[in-house]
Amino acid sequence: MPGLVGEYECKLDAKGRFLFPSGLRKQLDASALEVFMVNKGFENCLTIYPMNEWDKVSAKISKLNLFKPKNRMFYRLFHQGAKQIALDKAGRILIPTALMERIGLKKEVMLTAYNDRIEIWDRAEYLAMMDENIVDFSDLADEVMGEINDEDGGE
Repeated sequence: MPGLVGEYECKLDAKGRFLFPSGLRKQLDASALEVFMVNKGFENCLTIYPMNEWDKVSAKISKLNLFKPKNRMFYRLFHQGAKQIALDKAGRILIPTALMERIGLKKEVMLTAYNDRIEIWDRAEYLAMMDENIVDFSDLADEVMGEINDEDGGE
């Protein structure tokens, strides 16, 4: 699967469902649209993984030495509240209530897709976070990407 990209504004219905954006559907293989895993993200968001990507992440995490307390805690936190979800016949995804409450999702949400995952944010919180960090993008790019030396010499 090539890397996912895009931002999508969605609205939650009274049951906590949203219509899975067609722009994301087009980026996923048919098999990847069948089942997803959702968990709490690293920031105040949820993360949706296509099942094949979840399996890859789980394989990496399973290599952690669980005799180390920090590794056990990471394992617990990563899997806490994780649920398997799927598109319904109308193309909607139901977000588990406990996960919605945990991050304070309201009616308007923002989906942001990158690489192998899709994050679900409360729209207002996502926009505020992006506005707050956009001024530092140049410095962040230098810090994160500045040490990468591409063989072709380009960006």
